[in-house]
Amino acid sequence: QVQLVESGGGLVQAGGSLRLSCAASGRTASSYAMGWFRQAPGEERKFVARINWNGSRTFYADSVKGRFTISRDNQNTVYLQMNSLKPEDTAVYYCAADIEGTFRRADYWGRGTRVTVSS
Repeated sequence: QVQLVESGGGLVQAGGSLRLSCAASGRTASSYAMGWFRQAPGEERKFVARINWNGSRTFYADSVKGRFTISRDNQNTVYLQMNSLKPEDTAVYYCAADIEGTFRRADYWGRGTRVTVSS
């Protein structure tokens, strides 16, 4: 079992920055690839970024490439640094863990943290 708890969401003006955190706990948490997804009102949940188990590989959605950075530390916390935020980044952001790393079907999900970007 892996438990995921997100934090760091809030209200920010366009052009601003936020850093989201996802604390992963569980005996095998360090073995999982971690990812961030987001769901805007009335839309499906969409992939944002992922990082492999040891932090050596990352991958981003085109919509956030160059603005967002995913990272993880050796305490099993995953971060999403979000810069140059746009109103279209407004969504609930979810952390996910996937042992295979593909996130076709994540093994675990957090409850989400809300990000609102005002224009």
